[in-house]
Amino acid sequence: MPYVIAEPCINVKDRSCVDVCPVDCIYEGPDMLYIHPDECIDCGACEPECPVTAIFPEEDVPPQWKDYIAKNRDVFQSETPPGKPQRKGA
Repeated sequence: MPYVIAEPCINVKDRSCVDVCPVDCIYEGPDMLYIHPDECIDCGACEPECPVTAIFPEEDVPPQWKDYIAKNRDVFQSETPPGKPQRKGA
């Protein structure tokens, strides 16, 4: 999984990252956004757009948020995976 969305996104879901993602790999859950590990192309376009610094390359996720690596992967295996968020202006 190239990029991971971590705790700072909870209850924020700004969607600026969604607007710049060239492959639409960012999905919306009830409390935060998630990056689909099989769809992300590791382009990095989303990282600088996040206003709360919640997006990290997997290898750079801060220690206190390492569990978000599995959370971003496992949420897509759940019975209720996140859906595609609406883009701004859509």
